[in-house]
Amino acid sequence: MAYDGRVLRRALQRFEEDRQERDKRFQERRESIFRRQPRLRQIDAELRATTSRIISSALRRGTDPLPVLEVLRDENLSLQEEKRALLEKMGLPQDCLEDKPACALCGDTGYRGGEMCRCLRNYYAREQRKELSRMLDLAGQSFETFSLDWYSPEILPGLGISARKNMERNYQECKQYAESFAAPGSGNLLLTGPPGLGKTFLSAAIAREVSGDGWSVVYDTATHIFQRFEDRKFGREEGEEAEGDVTRVLTCDLLILDDLGTEMTTAFVQSALYQIINSRLMERRPTILSTNLKVAELGGRYGAQTASRIEGEYQILTFFGQDIRVLRKERR
Repeated sequence: MAYDGRVLRRALQRFEEDRQERDKRFQERRESIFRRQPRLRQIDAELRATTSRIISSALRRGTDPLPVLEVLRDENLSLQEEKRALLEKMGLPQDCLEDKPACALCGDTGYRGGEMCRCLRNYYAREQRKELSRMLDLAGQSFETFSLDWYSPEILPGLGISARKNMERNYQECKQYAESFAAPGSGNLLLTGPPGLGKTFLSAAIAREVSGDGWSVVYDTATHIFQRFEDRKFGREEGEEAEGDVTRVLTCDLLILDDLGTEMTTAFVQSALYQIINSRLMERRPTILSTNLKVAELGGRYGAQTASRIEGEYQILTFFGQDIRVLRKERR
């Protein structure tokens, strides 16, 4: 699983802020209990001192530590019993003075067995959702809110299928793609058809589902992505921001490149697109392309080599019907 460094840094910051806030609240509760019953503060200090003495005695050489350890154990048990009785009298749980981690799996470190713990992955998923929400309506664009009512059930002459039936198939393919996503190996999609037919909607639904499972997802327009490639190549921006954006595009678990064909197509754009498609295919990193262009137009726009890679390696989902934005306006 690839993690977006920029998103991960924000996730780690939120993770640490929450950990510190929990520790602050615990210390405040602990201090409040000690103020109510000062003897508990004394017991706490004595228990810590007893623990240190037990360790020192066990490590001391040349003497038999057993007698001392038995005495210290009895002292420890006596203090624990006194502590238990005081807390019970105050109506407090026995573990209220223990600083317990929010995540028992990793002890609030964020990592377990050399891998990111699921608690930190949840932070990462939330930060990634914020990143995607800057471009997408993730709250409104989901598989649950998608409606086939905007597509005509009439069978179109020459196609032998209705726009609704075709869209139902596209919907099921996209939903299955999102639910079974695993990088590498999930394959690639090309969503092609006129504007206003649901390509962006289903792309957003896929992004929502896949990012919610913790995979790194980059969603951006072709125009902006190619601009970042140019910024990196020609040094138009100081620092490593453009380099970082290009790296994100090439290495994320899922890239969704929207509005392909709306940019000004130059030799540089053709080269950048081929680099994106080819490098991600070589590393088996899934990609979704969304375009208003027809499949037959891709070769003339981006070159035969790029078109061949797309046609040979991408599952093609064709969209047709009436522009939903126009239909919504008419029905108001």
